[in-house]
Amino acid sequence: MSDATAKRRYFGTDGIRGYANKSPMTAETAMKVGMAAGVKLRQGGHRHRVVIGKDTRLSGYMLENALVAGFTAAGMDALLLGPVPTPAVAMLTRSMRADIGVMISASHNPYHDNGIKLFGHDGFKLSNADETALEDLIDQDLSHHMASGESIGKATRIEGVGDRYVETAKRTLPRNMSLTGMRVVLDCANGAAYKVAPQALWELGADVIVIGDEPNGLNINSECGSTDTAALQNKVNEVRADIGIALDGDADRVIIVDEKSKVVDGDQLMAVVAESWKEKDRLASNGIVATIMSNLGLERYLNSIDLSLARTAVGDRHVVEHMRKHGFNVGGEQSGHIVLSDYATTGDGLVAALQVMTVVKESDREVSAICNRFTPVPQVLKNVRYSQGEPLEAQEVEKAIADAREKLANTGRIVIRKSGTEPLIRVMAEGDDETLINNVVDEICGTLRKAAA
Repeated sequence: MSDATAKRRYFGTDGIRGYANKSPMTAETAMKVGMAAGVKLRQGGHRHRVVIGKDTRLSGYMLENALVAGFTAAGMDALLLGPVPTPAVAMLTRSMRADIGVMISASHNPYHDNGIKLFGHDGFKLSNADETALEDLIDQDLSHHMASGESIGKATRIEGVGDRYVETAKRTLPRNMSLTGMRVVLDCANGAAYKVAPQALWELGADVIVIGDEPNGLNINSECGSTDTAALQNKVNEVRADIGIALDGDADRVIIVDEKSKVVDGDQLMAVVAESWKEKDRLASNGIVATIMSNLGLERYLNSIDLSLARTAVGDRHVVEHMRKHGFNVGGEQSGHIVLSDYATTGDGLVAALQVMTVVKESDREVSAICNRFTPVPQVLKNVRYSQGEPLEAQEVEKAIADAREKLANTGRIVIRKSGTEPLIRVMAEGDDETLINNVVDEICGTLRKAAA
């Protein structure tokens, strides 16, 4: 997380996020965000509009209504999409010529968290500069900017938006391709894609077994989805499926499970798409974009097939910004955010899964053969939770990190960063000596826990 982001009161690495009904994720803040964004981001002289989607969290009702109050007070018409994936909001922002798109979601977090993601009229997440400008406005008195009389906005619930997203996702497959004969277990994480993802796969001809498709407001990402694949792995084994697909709560990330019930992460998926697109002369800029967390094995593999790997800070927004600036069309994160800019402006779990399934169908090989492009370098990631202060600034922590880097030398690398969405410090190390990386991670985490106590 950059220094600029660290000093912010509201925005983190992926919008605003926190425990629902506690600062900053309150109805009051949501209303102020709507007012500030309505003032700052409206475009042109036409009747202004914002599209608002959400996942299935109970608190989504509260935040949706608060945002509507803020946007309509600022003179914007609010088009309510209901539960839809984040990439659907990004797509519909452009498709419906909205000034702003909003997704109410805390992505892969538990139900008690929630968040607000903002998109510009072009369907891309807001830049750092735009978020900083909103930070300055949120706590200001904006009463003199508010609408009055007939200029006050209205709210309308829009039907059929799921069908539009399904058709858009289906069109990413090659013409005349069918998934007939492929048995798929789909885990929707009791989240935003619980209707659209099964519909898309079924319409493409797949035999679909769905789990995690019974949201109740409290069970999103609970023992399901891309962050907990045990249920999916068991189901794939039980029904002898060809592939398992795990989405997260807002369906902007995906993890695959092969026919042997083995988990395939985002690094392997990016390798699959990159090599396939290279062979079809579709890969732009002769490489892909990933983050500092992607495995060294991915980098070595790409280099072996004459492709490059550009690394960015953690967060799909940083990946997208680098892709746009340097002309890449494939990027993503190890966690399963896969950005294919030929099709979408943000991570899209369903579309990424469809690209992998295309390679499987075209090659007529099993998923385990397709999705095992490289052997990952041993990598260890552990989290240390803290409640206050800045443990990373403690002298003993700085020394422990320096000692770890010295021990690894040229045999591996270490990344320590604060989470932008939770009060966690993430400690990752990778290298050819698994015992060594385990030891250095444990030493740093132990020192962090003492400093955070």
